[in-house]
Amino acid sequence: MRRRSTLLQRLHIDGPLLLLLLTLGAVGLFILWSAGGKHWGLLFKQATSFGIGLLAMTVIAQIEPRLMARWAPLAYGMGVLLLLAVEFFGYTAMGATRWINIPGVIRFQPSEFMKLLMPITIAWYLSGRSLPPSFKHLAIALALIGVPFVLILKQPDLGTAMLVLASGAFVLYIGGLRWWWIGGVIAAAVPTAVAMWYFVLHDYQKQRVLTFLDPESDPLGTGWNIIQSKAAIGSGGVFGKGWLFGTQSHLDFLPESHTDFIIAVLSEEFGMVGVCLLLLVYLLLIARGLVITVQAQTLFGKLLAGSITLTFFVYVFVNIGMVSGLLPVVGVPLPFISYGGTSLVTLMSGFGILMAIHTHRKWIAQV
Repeated sequence: MRRRSTLLQRLHIDGPLLLLLLTLGAVGLFILWSAGGKHWGLLFKQATSFGIGLLAMTVIAQIEPRLMARWAPLAYGMGVLLLLAVEFFGYTAMGATRWINIPGVIRFQPSEFMKLLMPITIAWYLSGRSLPPSFKHLAIALALIGVPFVLILKQPDLGTAMLVLASGAFVLYIGGLRWWWIGGVIAAAVPTAVAMWYFVLHDYQKQRVLTFLDPESDPLGTGWNIIQSKAAIGSGGVFGKGWLFGTQSHLDFLPESHTDFIIAVLSEEFGMVGVCLLLLVYLLLIARGLVITVQAQTLFGKLLAGSITLTFFVYVFVNIGMVSGLLPVVGVPLPFISYGGTSLVTLMSGFGILMAIHTHRKWIAQV
């Protein structure tokens, strides 16, 4: 006898994931109120984006994974065309051309969509081939990864380009990429980094690397963000100064306090305890994603779920690493906490894919 399904099961929503996402969304709004200087406009926009993200997650969760695989090539092609549109007709702000702007309608960042389209496409391609991938299939997969990577890098947006690269690379890794290929990539890292330094990176990106190595070399210039961020983190101590009582952000010592550096605000106001609790929620979310990966019944589902989960881990790791001075600043927001509408909707959509992989598996098993 088949058990009666709950409302969440009928909507293909995974309960543990939903609870963790709602928790992160609430914490993000709570911290943004302080980091954004009690700005109602920022709070309303972020809450609206979170609501849109929940809707997108629910809609995507209804799509069977086999349909995602079927439409992956077309979606990838449209994503590349949007990136080309940015190259020729994009909207420029703060020295970067990353957006498509339709006046009076919408302004969006196509590179955000590639964070999802990339793992879907590579998972689709590899799931129809024998694994581990042969040299031919590996070369084609790398070409599929390389085209969006180069287009996003030219915008320039190094942070998003690296996340798109990672999302595709994780699919290859989960697909059983041979260790000698991985060793070859590691061996090529140094000459590749040298080539990127001289021929790819812009001056401000080079300065970020130099600042990472020695932030005190320019304490009032490029090193200011990192120095003030570490000061905010350290001043919070174990239990923090209390909500709305942070000095680094409220006295405008900490730039970008509501976006990339928002965890420094959280650390100052809630201390090490607050940061550890946030990391615990992230850890539970990643663990749930790995469980879904293991339980996926198709190769496409395993490759896609694993890549989305590991890419989410990279989001968290890179942001916290750069804010604490352990990694160069590359402009990666803290998931669900940093202000940013397109990024938030993309993240929620990714978890909608995870729910689709998991709940459709259960539905198929019960039929």
